[in-house]
Amino acid sequence: MTNQFTDNRKYGFVDFLRIPWQICPLYTVVKIVNQIVVALLPSLQLLVTAKFIDTALKIFNGSAPRGSIYSPLVYLMLIVAYNGLNWQLMSYINLKFEMMMTRVYRSAIAEKRAKLEYRHIENNDTWDLINRTCSDPVGKISGGFNNLLSAVYIILRVLSLLVILMAQVWWAGLTIVAISIPLFALAIKGGKETYKANQEAQKYSRRADYLRGVLQSRENVEERTMFGYTDDINKKWHEKYETSRKINLKVRLKYFIRMKGSSLITVLLSLLIIGVLLVPLSKGTITIGMFMGLVTTTLGLIQMMSWNLSYTMSELANNREYLKDLTTFCALTETEGALDLPSKNTLTFESIEFKNVSFKYPDTDKYILKDFNLRLEKNLHYAFVGVNGAGKTTITKLLTGMYTNYEGEILINRKSLREYTQAELKGFFAVVYQDFAKYYISLKDNIALGNVLNTDEKAIGEVASIIGLDDVITNLKDGLDTPLGKIKEDGTDLSGGEWQKVAIARTLYNPAEIRILDEPTAALDPVAESNVYAMFGRISAGKSTIFITHRLGAARLADEIIVIDDGKVAEKGSHEKLLSQNGIYAEMFEAQRSWYQ
Repeated sequence: MTNQFTDNRKYGFVDFLRIPWQICPLYTVVKIVNQIVVALLPSLQLLVTAKFIDTALKIFNGSAPRGSIYSPLVYLMLIVAYNGLNWQLMSYINLKFEMMMTRVYRSAIAEKRAKLEYRHIENNDTWDLINRTCSDPVGKISGGFNNLLSAVYIILRVLSLLVILMAQVWWAGLTIVAISIPLFALAIKGGKETYKANQEAQKYSRRADYLRGVLQSRENVEERTMFGYTDDINKKWHEKYETSRKINLKVRLKYFIRMKGSSLITVLLSLLIIGVLLVPLSKGTITIGMFMGLVTTTLGLIQMMSWNLSYTMSELANNREYLKDLTTFCALTETEGALDLPSKNTLTFESIEFKNVSFKYPDTDKYILKDFNLRLEKNLHYAFVGVNGAGKTTITKLLTGMYTNYEGEILINRKSLREYTQAELKGFFAVVYQDFAKYYISLKDNIALGNVLNTDEKAIGEVASIIGLDDVITNLKDGLDTPLGKIKEDGTDLSGGEWQKVAIARTLYNPAEIRILDEPTAALDPVAESNVYAMFGRISAGKSTIFITHRLGAARLADEIIVIDDGKVAEKGSHEKLLSQNGIYAEMFEAQRSWYQ
């Protein structure tokens, strides 16, 4: 189902109003009405202040009764009271506005991101686009909305004050308008340049952020200490950071010089206008109160027209560039059913067959798989082996539907893989990846994520026990309910091997018919890896399993070993059969034999 906030169309300034209106109409209306009222208050305050000063002078001169001062005084007090109370009220309104926007719009952007085809994640250009669009989406939409309100506020305020000024000295208002037009053009140009500079700078800042994580994260502390690479990485971080900073600084400095130079001109103009106002004051054409009000108004207009409005226009130009990114992001293709939960229906696995499958990653020319043919049967343990880059993990990505742009056919139970829904594919496969995730939630919830359709605490405990986590659970403060990681104050971190067991337990808790281990134990020594695979094979009785590895200790446990080389099945058979052939497998095993002795 298409999300109304991320549908595929061209986004424009009206969407800065449409999106908040659809999410929180009441608070949107309140913000708009308040901005209009606040914009008109300075003009009203000017007239009331002028009336108050003129009345006070008349009372001082004895030409007006004392009671006449009460009316303008009350109006002034009401204006001051409104300004004071308005700040507190709008603080509450803005908070509620941001909360509702975060709850709805941020979720919509996250949903769109989760539905994207996997190829967009692995493409550098689209990944940069995704990062720009999904980084603080609420702040950018709210910022665009607030900038539009600021523009409305400034325009209304300027127009109302210009009417008063032009009623007294008509040419002064026209002069201010005329000199402001080129300032707007500069501001719009500066806003575009700033956003484009941010795009370029973000490429370097993203790399700098990664290097900063390497320098600061707890996961890397041992290697930082052992290898002493901090200074070297710090230099690389500083290089990326400085490149990003200089790109932004250059554009912002250029914009600042332009706008400040223009401001000096407008300051001189304001002094000229104030001097001219002395003439009608001396002739009695305008009162002292009106003169003081006009002087204050002129200074305020000059500041607003030369800087505030220019800044707002610059930000709106910046916002417009974001809308272009949002348009491109929302046009990115999605995987149909990407958010669907695994199928509730029990899916019986019979066979998988690859028929002349060829595949190359998008925007590349090299085939990872070429005329790949293979058949897998139910209730058997398979091991895919081969050197790094042979295509082992690619097979997993194809089977789980991450990529469907392959040539040839992949059949599951003699039915094309492309005909299965994402829910059905999720129901077939449970995978432990080499870079498995560490979730900083409770141990119980870590395992329960393997089967979101059914959380059974007893079954979770049994899986944890089978995988060998009994001692870990005993030593945890709250057992299975203990938060893992160091985010929470009472959280407990695990060793690398223990985290691996948690990841495997998550897969075992999944009822899928086919379980895949994609080198999740690569960080273990070969013997420990073999032990893990042996245990996994024992507790996966009645299931079909695929071990993907470039180390052959685990391969001996498989019913059939598939040797992949140059994108094809080079050899297949049992451990003994492949050794007797004296081929690729035998050569690899001889090279690794000492690891297992």
